[in-house]
Amino acid sequence: MKNSKFVIDKFAKLFEQGLVSSKDFANELLIILKSKRDEIVFKMKLASKDELEILLKRVENLEKKINQFDSKKKRKTKQAKKS
Repeated sequence: MKNSKFVIDKFAKLFEQGLVSSKDFANELLIILKSKRDEIVFKMKLASKDELEILLKRVENLEKKINQFDSKKKRKTKQAKKS
């Protein structure tokens, strides 16, 4: 209810200011919706696409290092000789 009231208030302000042109109205509508989207994304604390790609590369590198470490560890272990 609060969000719909916000949008209705924005529309009322647009009409008060005399934005009659459909292009101006469409641009203002897009700006309002984008700002609300950005606000929601910020509240959810989502990472951007660039940040996500960097994090994925870091995870891949760490997985490779872990696999290399495990393979070296397996090679170094020796079995004791039975007497």
